[in-house]
Amino acid sequence: QVRLIESGGDVVQTGGSLRLSCAASGGTFTQCTMAWFRQAPGQAREFLAGSFRDTGRTSYADSVKGRFTFSKDNSKSTMYLQMNSLKPEDTALYSCAVGCRLILSSMRADTSYEYWGQGTQVTVAS
Repeated sequence: QVRLIESGGDVVQTGGSLRLSCAASGGTFTQCTMAWFRQAPGQAREFLAGSFRDTGRTSYADSVKGRFTFSKDNSKSTMYLQMNSLKPEDTALYSCAVGCRLILSSMRADTSYEYWGQGTQVTVAS
């Protein structure tokens, strides 16, 4: 059974930083796409960053480009999201996702991912 467990969410002041982690278990994920999404209350789930399969190709949403950095450690089946220069509008529930069958053009669609974590809350105080 595949499980994704996020950690690292917290309350932080504007301009602060956080590092989220997502540990995957129950499968082999080196050939899968791994990504981070977030969802604020009343809003749709938003793609933030991800790495397509084992290509090393990483994509970012414009809203976080230059502030957030995606990384992963295949030896630990863990992905990370380093978040800097946080803003109040970054407040949301952050979730990691793994998709093992998606194609590059569908990487930003949440429906492309089979496995999801439960989410970790990030709150940025103004």
